[in-house]
Amino acid sequence: MIDFVILAFVVFLMIKGINSIRRKEAAAPSSVPPAPTREEILLTEIRDAIRAERSI
Repeated sequence: MIDFVILAFVVFLMIKGINSIRRKEAAAPSSVPPAPTREEILLTEIRDAIRAERSI
């Protein structure tokens, strides 16, 4: 019975620690936004070209 209580307490502490680490990682925002992909760059160029044609 004592072994079970000790083991349960250790497992509880391990899960609590893992959850704490996950929360810290999720809360820390990345300081640098990801660079646009090649597809996004091409779509931006197409959008700008269409806008330029409409303004003529």
